[in-house]
Amino acid sequence: MILEMKVPSPGESITDVEIADWLVHDGDYVEKDQTIAEVDSDKATLELPAEASGIITLQAEVGDAVAVGAVVCLIDTAAERPAGDAAPAPVEKKEVFSAPKEEVKNYAAGSPSPAAKKILDEKGMDVASVQGTGRNGRITKEDAIHAVPSMGTPTGERPVTRKKMSLLRRKVAERLVAAKNETAMLTTFNEADMSAIFDLRKEYKESFQDKHGVSLGFMSFFTKAVVRALQQFPDVNSMIDGNEQVLFDYCDISVAVSGPKGLMVPVVRNAEGMSFSDVENEIKRLAVRARDGKITVDEMTGGTFTISNGGVFGSMLSTPIINPPQSGILGMHNILQRPVAVDGKVEIRPMMYIALSYDHRIIDGKESVGFLVAVKEALEDPISLLMDGNAKKALGL
Repeated sequence: MILEMKVPSPGESITDVEIADWLVHDGDYVEKDQTIAEVDSDKATLELPAEASGIITLQAEVGDAVAVGAVVCLIDTAAERPAGDAAPAPVEKKEVFSAPKEEVKNYAAGSPSPAAKKILDEKGMDVASVQGTGRNGRITKEDAIHAVPSMGTPTGERPVTRKKMSLLRRKVAERLVAAKNETAMLTTFNEADMSAIFDLRKEYKESFQDKHGVSLGFMSFFTKAVVRALQQFPDVNSMIDGNEQVLFDYCDISVAVSGPKGLMVPVVRNAEGMSFSDVENEIKRLAVRARDGKITVDEMTGGTFTISNGGVFGSMLSTPIINPPQSGILGMHNILQRPVAVDGKVEIRPMMYIALSYDHRIIDGKESVGFLVAVKEALEDPISLLMDGNAKKALGL
C-alpha cells in the first residue's frame, strides 16, 4: 500500500510551508514516527514525523514551498526493512533530495542544467566561473540567473557564497519592514542603576537556585518591572485594530531569544500573576525549546508587549523595532561600570541603557516617557516596588 504523506497545518492562517531539510534519503526505509524532515512556516521550524513504516519516496526538494495539505512524500507500507539494516541514521544537513539517484549520476560536479547553460551562454559566461549550489555542485537555473560577469581580472580568490533565506527569515524581514513602514515608530531612552539588583542576586542567587532549580537572572526583574509599568500605562499594553484601540487587561510578554533559525519571540503568558521563580522557569523552558527547534507556533503568538535583551550580545544602545501588531518593545542593553553622580559625588555604578520603541499613533510622549521612568524606578528599587518590601518572600525562600 502506498501512503501519501501530506503537509499538516502548523497553525491557523498558515497556508504553506517550506522544506528546510530532509533527514532521510530517497528510497530509505523509515520507521513510523521517525523524524524525516524539517519544515519552515512563517513563524517556526517544525519536525515532520513519518506516519508509517516503509520505503520512502520524496516528492519535494529542499527549499520548495509546499501548500498545507499537499503530498510531500510517499511511503510504501508493504515494503519490508532490508535484511541486516539498522535503524536509519540522519543524513548530513544541507543535502538536496531533488531527483532519483540514477538521475543524479547524469550531472558531474560543476555542470549546468540545460536551462542554466542557456542563460550562461546568453551572458557570455564560462561555466567554470560559476559555483553550483545544486546537488553534487550542479549549476542550477537560479545560480545562472544570479551569476555576474567579471568586470576585470581579479587578483587571488574572491569566493562568494549564496544561500536561500528560510521562510522564517523572509517572514521576519517582511514583518520588520512592515513595522517601519506602517507604524509611527519613535524611541525614547533612559538609564538604570542596577546596583540593587546586583546586590539581591549576590545575596540570594545560590539559595534561589537550590530552592527552584533555576538561576536568579535579570529577566525576571525586567519582566516584573515591565508588568508594573504596563499596569500604570495601559496604552503601552495595547494595539490598533482598524479604527479601534484594543487594550489588554493581561500581560503576555514576548521575549526575544536567539535560535538556530534566527530570532524568535516566545510568549510568557499572564506574566502579571507570576512569581520571580515562575518567570525564570518559563523563560528557561521557552529558550530551550527555541534552541532545540521545538518551539511551536502557539508559543510564539499572542504577545501584548516585547522585551529584547541585546545586552547578552554586548549591545550598548539600540532602537528596537516594534513586533507588530504590538505597540511597544523594551530594549535592554549591556551593564557597564560607569561613573555617575550620586548625592553630589562621583561613584562607579553598574549602569544600563534602556530604550522603549513605541507606536506614536496611540502612545503619546507622556505615556512612553512615564512608562520608561516606571521601569527605571522598579529596577533601581526592586525591594520596595517589585517585592512588597520582603525580598526573601518574593523570591520564595
